[in-house]
Amino acid sequence: MIMFMHFDESIETIQHLEINAYKTKKLYLVDALGYVLAEDIVADHNSPEFPTSAMDGYAIRHKDMALGRLKIGSINPAGSALKEAVTEGMCIKTFTGSLMPHGADTLIPIENVEVDGDEIVIREEVPQGFSVREVGENYAKGQRLIPKGTKIDFPQIGVMASLNIANVLVYEKPTVAILSTGSELLELGEEQTNDSQIRSSNNYILEAMVTKYDGVPLQLGCIKDDKETITREISAALDKSDIVVTTGGVSVGDFDFVKDVIYELGCEVVFKGVRVKPGQHIMVARKEDRFIIGLPGFAYSSTVTALLYLVPIIEKLQQGKSALRHVKAMLKEPFVKRAKKAEFTACNVSLEQGKYYVDFKDKKVGSSAILTNMLGEVALLVTAEEDTSKETGDEVTVLLLG
Repeated sequence: MIMFMHFDESIETIQHLEINAYKTKKLYLVDALGYVLAEDIVADHNSPEFPTSAMDGYAIRHKDMALGRLKIGSINPAGSALKEAVTEGMCIKTFTGSLMPHGADTLIPIENVEVDGDEIVIREEVPQGFSVREVGENYAKGQRLIPKGTKIDFPQIGVMASLNIANVLVYEKPTVAILSTGSELLELGEEQTNDSQIRSSNNYILEAMVTKYDGVPLQLGCIKDDKETITREISAALDKSDIVVTTGGVSVGDFDFVKDVIYELGCEVVFKGVRVKPGQHIMVARKEDRFIIGLPGFAYSSTVTALLYLVPIIEKLQQGKSALRHVKAMLKEPFVKRAKKAEFTACNVSLEQGKYYVDFKDKKVGSSAILTNMLGEVALLVTAEEDTSKETGDEVTVLLLG
């Protein structure tokens, strides 16, 4: 008899899995977009290094503003190495991004003055230090700017470019081998020869999910439901990937061989069987830092359990943070709790005036094969096995899919 684990315990088990050796690599800066940073990024200089003008205007000594008129000295374009200093009664025309000339402590904007020959007439005064970027305003030398474990997006690339970091250390995205088991399955384009055959969708939705959630898919297609084939294919997949994910073959039928093969390949079973709907026959195993995830064969079941178990392991192998988010929402219609298990029910989610709302319009009640329930502005309504049915207006938890 299979002893099914409480859903919360299965999630805690996944969270506490330890990885012995993370895989990292160096990437050219722009190629690192979407990867997770495997090192702290620390400033090796101040930015700016010297006081710098924040706009176009005239560099002055603030105490000279009382004179009302100042003689114009040099022009100080951005990028120039101006040697002339600002002295009493004079100013230097200075542009955005230019270093402030020595002796100046304030920048008066061009719109605050009127040029009269080789002098400026001050029409509107400014406070001391106006429009001068101080040393280290952007960041200071030795400051940790981007912590290890950050997913790299365009702001991180910009900051690293300003630090002259051409190549950056990142965690490798795990390779996920995808196998669908079942002698009844047909690949895309394969001709149907009898009524019992069905078109495979699991391997394609998993390939899309792996790409969406930061893995590298290795599509191995459909394999026949015999133990020799499953053993050979899973063993070969394990040799060339970080995660092997299978669909089908994990329940208790005469032809469900995946669970037996996992044991025979010397893998440690992390858990087998969870009190969750859909997908109670989920199986997670590991061999050192490589994982095998056995998902159910029904399309909706395999999709939901991939979100719950495959996505977190993809994240864990690169020290990433979850793209999936739990939020509170309000029911627009009643919800009938159908099983004494944790349930993940496809629902429509909408954001109205800052609050999430849930309804079940066009969502069918039936078996765990109804993949079309995942169409639309979909999320998953989360109910614990201890929960009961809900009424309109009740607050519920919803899993957003990122």
